[in-house]
Amino acid sequence: MAEISVLQRERAAYKPKLPKALMNGAVVEAKRGKKTLSAGEPETIKSLFPNNFGNPVITFSSMGEQCNIEPALNVGVVLSGGQAPGGHNVIAGIFDGIKSANPASRLFGFLGGPSGLVDCKYKELSCDVIDEYRNTGGFDIIGSGRTKLETDEQFEKAKESCEKLGIHAIVIIGGDDSNTNACLLAEYFLAHGIQIRVIGCPKTIDGDLKNAQIEASFGFDTACKVYSELIGNIARDANSARKYWHFIRLMGRSASHIALECALQTHPNVAIISEEVAEKKMTLDQIADDIASVIVKRAEKKANFGVVLIPEGLIEFIPEMKTLIRELNDLMARETAGMSFLNDDDQKLKFIKGKLTKGSSSLYDSLPRQIQLQLIKDRDPHGNVQVSLIETEKLLIEIIQGKLAKMRKSGEYIGKFSAQTHFLGYEGRCAAPSNFDADYCYSLGYTAAALVANSRTGYMAYVGALAKPCSDWKCGGIPITMMMTVERRHGEDKPVIKKALVELKGRPFAEFAKNRDKWAADNCYLYPGPIQYFGPESVCDARTKTLMLESGVKP
Repeated sequence: MAEISVLQRERAAYKPKLPKALMNGAVVEAKRGKKTLSAGEPETIKSLFPNNFGNPVITFSSMGEQCNIEPALNVGVVLSGGQAPGGHNVIAGIFDGIKSANPASRLFGFLGGPSGLVDCKYKELSCDVIDEYRNTGGFDIIGSGRTKLETDEQFEKAKESCEKLGIHAIVIIGGDDSNTNACLLAEYFLAHGIQIRVIGCPKTIDGDLKNAQIEASFGFDTACKVYSELIGNIARDANSARKYWHFIRLMGRSASHIALECALQTHPNVAIISEEVAEKKMTLDQIADDIASVIVKRAEKKANFGVVLIPEGLIEFIPEMKTLIRELNDLMARETAGMSFLNDDDQKLKFIKGKLTKGSSSLYDSLPRQIQLQLIKDRDPHGNVQVSLIETEKLLIEIIQGKLAKMRKSGEYIGKFSAQTHFLGYEGRCAAPSNFDADYCYSLGYTAAALVANSRTGYMAYVGALAKPCSDWKCGGIPITMMMTVERRHGEDKPVIKKALVELKGRPFAEFAKNRDKWAADNCYLYPGPIQYFGPESVCDARTKTLMLESGVKP
């Protein structure tokens, strides 16, 4: 075994807590709810998933004593997508769960994500291997990947991999796209009479895999605590040095849950919530005006410093920028050949500006050159702009600097403006899970094992009532089709699990909106400090502000 830190050694001894329903093992009593519909487009979803559609919600309760099942289960597990703290505990929960059902059960990890399932690259996860990874961050136990499972050829190869290993069920740990693919695989197996169960687990630090059934995706708690520690440290430095404005971009392309949670934990002077920007149809210039206004008012108090939080996906929520990006995506796809003959950046920029509509061309021309180039050079595999690579914080600073310079000339601004930029992303994805995520993830894995033992397929493991003590958590399975709708992607209608955006009428945003003017004017910074694994429950087992507010509990 490789050398480990003192904290890792102590953390390995932590015993995750389980809901009452699972305390006697994964063989549980399953209560069936009513038939379910989908989140949207029920007729289309029903036509795409005739064998899974309408399944009931399953709720587990303990049978009162540990029971074994026959025969032993062979289960495969896949980590899909980006890393999130607690993934190893999900796998540990699956392992312990199937072993509780029958000690002869075996767990196989497919390597490198879904491609490992398709290509039959795997390793058996023994007790020694599992013990090495309990309560640790990362996905390095088997690795992850972003291969999509969506073709019949892939499904057939997955079947062959499972048959080779005698696998009875597959658990796919991933986000909305990964769980959609899990449902597609489950449907294919049922339609072809293949007796292999498929279960999903909700993972993403972005917090956008959330709905009436799934209260939180795992990893969100830990990641937000990591980012909030760093933001608090930066805020304290700002309040000490009193000479810098810190612009901090945070993970969260599709939703602003991380930015909102970190704002609730740290009280920055400004936090932009992308969903509010879209709701108000704000322009880039208006966003810069709002931030500049805070800077000017604080300068009047001789407070030439502050903290600004920016979600990485902000650009896509600004209507005018969204239009520009859409035009650029279409243009770059259409003019690939013409662009290939232009080697000089100036020629490319001139070519692009001449092809855009008048409004988009004017907006594009107003952007800093560095951003202009990022918008046309960094493309994803589908040829689209990689929004996460756009340095929005630098864009805003440049615009704000121009505004402040004009205001200084007119006497409206008397302060000094010096900015520092930060991007907090990978720092939070593989942190050692908080007690909450360690417990939640272990419970999710154990629940997945119970769903397998209960012969369910096409379900996502759920653990609810998360604001309560772990022993009072509820657990069971939600039909993945229940969370689905249809969206237009790359010119085709596709079944998807709808992403959860920040609810502007929800309690977390209301709490933020109630306080932000005070936070803007004064130095109300909170300093959460590092994640605590040992000590009083009020610190070590604390939930996110978002979860507590959504549950109706004042954090």
